[in-house]
Amino acid sequence: MPRTIWSGAISFGLVTVPCSVVSATEDHSIRFHQYHLEDMGRVRYRKICELEDREVDQSEIGKGYELTKTQVIPITDEELSNLPLPTAKAIEIDAFVPLASIDPLKIAEGYYLQPSSPVAAKPYKLLVQALSRSAKVAVAKYAWSGRERLGLLRVRDDALVLHAMHWPDEIRDPTELLPPPTEVSDQEIEGALALMDTMTVENLTELGVRDEYTEAVARIIEAKREEKPLPEAPEPEQPTAALDLMAALNESVQKAKAARSAGTRPTEVHELPEPTKKAAAKKQPAKKAAGKKTAGRRPRSA
Repeated sequence: MPRTIWSGAISFGLVTVPCSVVSATEDHSIRFHQYHLEDMGRVRYRKICELEDREVDQSEIGKGYELTKTQVIPITDEELSNLPLPTAKAIEIDAFVPLASIDPLKIAEGYYLQPSSPVAAKPYKLLVQALSRSAKVAVAKYAWSGRERLGLLRVRDDALVLHAMHWPDEIRDPTELLPPPTEVSDQEIEGALALMDTMTVENLTELGVRDEYTEAVARIIEAKREEKPLPEAPEPEQPTAALDLMAALNESVQKAKAARSAGTRPTEVHELPEPTKKAAAKKQPAKKAAGKKTAGRRPRSA
């Protein structure tokens, strides 16, 4: 059972749902410690007081805000737990909005909200069913871990899920990262859409994604434990320096067909649209003319 991260209540209007917060996800990453290579002794970090030049125990450590280089304001955990905020003890719902109106970039980690007592069961169920029927999500504010946060409440398998959200000013403007203006033909767009259809699955379960990095690290650890040769790394595919978009789309669709025939992808394969095929066929006989026109063009990386 995951540990409780926070306890309080969900508040919307005059309805209050006492609840506790537990993590909705698990981290299966393989963790490493630091060791002295000569004798494999564990290397640890020690907490040293700069003024007394000695290691201090956790019981001696507290929080503080550096007002100036010579003045620090101490802040206790009790003071933080009694902040003059309505969100200090509650997840305060401000509004209900369509999920499609929320930019996924704003959504962060997720937590399950668990009713904290039998009395909370009915208002908890009320909020679950209301959100399910409305097909909306709730936007809320809450405070923990030293700051007030923006959150999103939704329903997953009859459970309430709270997602942390970034504040609007925490999302960077991507304008300066955009590529220079360029044109893409209708045939290329249709070809890309056909490839997207070929690669479409109903859900991620059907796709069968898994953490291959962690699996590879586990194989290395097991091989070294048993004093066996390390597994060989596969040869990476070499990217093509210059690539025609339509040729790439055609080849991608053919590869998707082959993968489906081999049973590795359970998706429906779509042919490229007819206008695209005809346009590609018209270009093939004129190889010399095309060569003259594109001779001065710099190759593009894939």
